[in-house]
Amino acid sequence: MRRVVVLASPAMWQTGHGSDHPLKPERLQRTYELMEASGLLDASNVRRLEPPSATTDELALFHTREYIEAVQSLSAGQSDVRPWRFNFGPGDNPVFAGMHDLYAQAVGAALRGADLLVRGECEVAFSFGGGLHHAWRDHASGFCVYNDAAVAITWLLQQRQRVAYVDIDVHHGDGVQYAFDDSDRVLTISFHQDGRTLFPGTGKIEETGRGAGKGYGVNLPLPAGTDDEIYLWAFDRLVPPLLKRFRPDVVVTQLGVDTHFTDPLAELSLTTRGHEAVVRRLAALAPCWLALGGGGYNVEVVPRAWTLALAVMAGIRLPAELPADYRQRYGGRIFHDETGPVIDEDVREWARRIIEEHVAALRKAVGLD
Repeated sequence: MRRVVVLASPAMWQTGHGSDHPLKPERLQRTYELMEASGLLDASNVRRLEPPSATTDELALFHTREYIEAVQSLSAGQSDVRPWRFNFGPGDNPVFAGMHDLYAQAVGAALRGADLLVRGECEVAFSFGGGLHHAWRDHASGFCVYNDAAVAITWLLQQRQRVAYVDIDVHHGDGVQYAFDDSDRVLTISFHQDGRTLFPGTGKIEETGRGAGKGYGVNLPLPAGTDDEIYLWAFDRLVPPLLKRFRPDVVVTQLGVDTHFTDPLAELSLTTRGHEAVVRRLAALAPCWLALGGGGYNVEVVPRAWTLALAVMAGIRLPAELPADYRQRYGGRIFHDETGPVIDEDVREWARRIIEEHVAALRKAVGLD
């Protein structure tokens, strides 16, 4: 049973993009309540810590100071900053009061988790309010203001750690990949829906890094309809051998659950069982593990998936049924999906064929075959 630290605070869901935005604060609140109701936060090997807020200097490990100052000003309602310069505005990246404080705490959670891991005070640190992988050095993108993963990885590199970053969100982990595209001390792996059919439009197989980082970027674009079976097959063909060869000191993961077949923003066909199976594989591969949340826009699914993930991290078996008080408050019956996706057999076979071709090409490109 590994020592697990959960970095979470009610402050992380008291504000946010709002109830009309896909990134609803309710996702995090329900997740915390389900973890608590399931008894996971009271387990002997699990402790919850209140995450600190990242300082300006810590944010500047990755982000430009001009951008940080702009976020601070916009958060405070100051009108001397043009939001569009930093990709803020109606739609994906609205400005809201307290924006800086909220996401500085998400970065602080990732940094605190990284510090605990390096000090040997835990084996797993889980910040389910993080995983904001689209933010760039100097602008917001894809619902993400500050990139907690990129800041934490930069800090880990300063501690002379080798880092593998594995991203299972349905969207390509562009902000993190491009932050370390030229480094041979960071291996980035992203499984995501094909960018030709989904934001941010990147993450092609050919994107393998540049300069010293050539060969340290791995992208598997997945066709719509990809299900648990073919996803796990591809994962097993790529991720374990890559991590074994790279030998990271720390594994950082982004555990987005917008791969779920009911997610309103994407078109993959995984279930909660599939997501849990991926997490189990990551647990076996990551003796020193900084786990971050990410996407997932069905508020019925996200709490179940991340509570199941925490149970895997802590080595605790959950009962099949959701806790009674949680069921009474939010509905639902069991942790895993009661039904699975309906996939046309022709679509399933088409997806399988494409993924098998992609995996063969990737294994050759990165020298596994």
